Amino acid sequence: MIDLVISQRRRDLGGFEVGRVLPFAKRRMVGPFIFFDHMGPASFTAGFPRTVDVRPHPHIGLSTLSYLYEGQMTHRDSVGAHQEIKPGEVNWMTAGSGVTHSERFEHLRSHGGTMDGIQTWIALPNGEEEIDPSFAHFDVSDLPAYEAEGLTARLIAGAAFGAKAPVPVRSPMFYVHWTMKAGARGELPAEYPERAAYVARGGVEVDGRTFGAGEMLVFAPGQPVVLTAATDAIVMLLGGEPIGERFIEWNFVSSSKARIEQAKADWRAGRMKLPDADDEEFIPLPGDPPPEANPMS
Repeated sequence: MIDLVISQRRRDLGGFEVGRVLPFAKRRMVGPFIFFDHMGPASFTAGFPRTVDVRPHPHIGLSTLSYLYEGQMTHRDSVGAHQEIKPGEVNWMTAGSGVTHSERFEHLRSHGGTMDGIQTWIALPNGEEEIDPSFAHFDVSDLPAYEAEGLTARLIAGAAFGAKAPVPVRSPMFYVHWTMKAGARGELPAEYPERAAYVARGGVEVDGRTFGAGEMLVFAPGQPVVLTAATDAIVMLLGGEPIGERFIEWNFVSSSKARIEQAKADWRAGRMKLPDADDEEFIPLPGDPPPEANPMS
């Protein structure tokens, strides 16, 4: 039933830690999900420096999905979006042929508090990797939800459990947030060939084994999976149809290594537009010297 267990690898991003889950050496993707980071949990005192923010940086060939349990972020991008994201909401940015964006912690800097959430990248399918960039935001009330016997579920993106989210996904996939009371049970059907469950908080039992926070369980295809909460828990269900081999380097995803090299050259040369409201700084390509001036402004 369980093919693989992936434990998050904690990384310091210069002010707070994230838990990197995907990509993993033995499992690069689950369905179209090619990147999965648990941001935090981290506590901030008001007035922390701007160096903690994620400065403008580029993407190609993917959609990013930001989803918070606690805290607040400010998103700005090169298609003109300026959006606050709060717990339970969905920020869906499609990079396609190329986009740049920043993620700032302005509310937390003013008020202090906790940051806890998931950032994931969904690779675009063949034939759609170079679509025009776009952005969409969805409130909690926009997303299908249900409750039953200690289990609260919210469909974040894709289709599952007979429901479909309004998020404009480009390939068959699902992404679900379960909040479980201790002893609650939930079944993940065998609808998709690639499925996984990430334990964000608490612990769950699957097939007689107990798993804790920071572990992703990747399931074999073909059989439903029953998860039982060993404690109060938050579980993220994800997966979908495989989309084929993808290469990933820094913030770029593509089926073509040559396309990634072109994107690197474009970023280095200043050919990718920065967000209008956040164009005073940017993250240089790894290995490049820090910029003396912004060539993109």
